[in-house]
Amino acid sequence: MSDQDTPKKIQSVLFVCNQNAVRSPMAEALAQRHCKRRVFIESVGLIAGNLDPFSVAAMAEEDLDISDHQSKAVNDVDISLFDLVIALTPESHEHIIKNKGGADFELEFWPTPDPSDSEGNRNQVLDSYRLVRDRLEVRIADRFTF
Repeated sequence: MSDQDTPKKIQSVLFVCNQNAVRSPMAEALAQRHCKRRVFIESVGLIAGNLDPFSVAAMAEEDLDISDHQSKAVNDVDISLFDLVIALTPESHEHIIKNKGGADFELEFWPTPDPSDSEGNRNQVLDSYRLVRDRLEVRIADRFTF
């Protein structure tokens, strides 16, 4: 097996969504817990939005505190420094493809619904966030095996 056939070891991961307010902060916290400092994890949005309180509540149920998360925009980081970029929305996926340039990172697209679009009472809305959280957790556990 040549070096070219050997999969590149993932040492840094960037999650990207639209505002870095719901999905990517959840993914970042879940991945940090799962990877236990073996991988550098960060998240950004196409723009920096305000952290969603339902995201904070859903993550707190899993003993993960994201309340101090500071949203960042994709332009605030050098994406070429990451081994793996995971786009969580069609818009972020398209943006990364268009702006990848010659950067040598792996790009994956994990379509993730926006739970902030859900309607109903507080519990119904929170259930949407829980579903996104739980799906991200399964996907992260499947992707990052050590």
